[in-house]
Amino acid sequence: MHRTPARRSSSLLFLPLGAVALLAIVPTAVRAQATRNFPVIGTIHRLDPKLDELIPKDAKIEVLSSRFQWAEGPVWDKASGTLFFSDVIANQTMQWKEGEGVSVYLRPSGYTGPLRPRYSKEPGANGLMMDREGRLISCEHGDRRLSILTKGGGKRTLVDNYEGKRLNSPNDGCIKSNGDIYFTDPPYGLPQQEGPPRELDFCGVYRLATDGKLTLLTKDMTRPNGIAFSPDEKTLYVAQSDPKEAIWKAFPVLDDGTLGAGKVFFDVTPSAGKLPGLPDGMKVDAKGNLFATGPGGCYVFSPDGKQLGRIETGEKTANCAWGNDGTVLYLCADMYICRVKTTTKGAGW
Repeated sequence: MHRTPARRSSSLLFLPLGAVALLAIVPTAVRAQATRNFPVIGTIHRLDPKLDELIPKDAKIEVLSSRFQWAEGPVWDKASGTLFFSDVIANQTMQWKEGEGVSVYLRPSGYTGPLRPRYSKEPGANGLMMDREGRLISCEHGDRRLSILTKGGGKRTLVDNYEGKRLNSPNDGCIKSNGDIYFTDPPYGLPQQEGPPRELDFCGVYRLATDGKLTLLTKDMTRPNGIAFSPDEKTLYVAQSDPKEAIWKAFPVLDDGTLGAGKVFFDVTPSAGKLPGLPDGMKVDAKGNLFATGPGGCYVFSPDGKQLGRIETGEKTANCAWGNDGTVLYLCADMYICRVKTTTKGAGW
């Protein structure tokens, strides 16, 4: 999703990152709640006792690092124990590791054109993925493509057009167990969301098969964004970050990998504009519970669409990812990278 700057009351705080301390601008509430090595923010709002089975009652939202312009697209690298994430506006991919802190991993991350005039408000990479070989795949806003970072070399373009017309600005993606990549393509990374240089008159959800064939799965969503499979891969969830229809949809995945007719999984349109954020990135745990960022934070839904609670960061929360041993949920919340230690485990761990 794209970021709209907001004013906030703040004060200065040093955030310890292992042996590194970064000067950050954080709300006074963060300073007051600092515990252990990391400050904490927000609260965990519990609507159903079943949430206690997923997130301990004493769980905190820890702030690991801050000062980012718009944190997005987190992914965990199991091989190195590293969290990669995008700073979309700054056009760079970051890395964070326990005890080492945060540093720039790739710059530029999603736009390789001239710096002047400025291309767009959000030129960098957004959603990140790791393939089966441990290679980083980026949804690149500015270069309007999916790319893969080759081992010991540079990037290679996976796809940048549909039937000869350039993609809008790939936003987020997920990888099926067979290696196919499913991704969304809203216009948030373009200089303007309507008109040139936009070439497609719709915002699509696509599948890029391992043989390189690109299939348009649906063009019926106005602003498709976050995307995730259920553990059995029979359902594909897609967020729509349209304030006029702020929803998550669930699509049945057919035997050939295409989608059947989608249905609304959950509707938060009444909260759009009243709480910070819109439906955005999401992940699923091994039991099929959906952790989906949206207005007010990160929602937790049961597989049948019942809201169990919400992780409330107090900021526009854009995306999440499982990490460590699969029990830690990392959150991108505007300028913050946060984590919550859970008692569940991400799908695929």
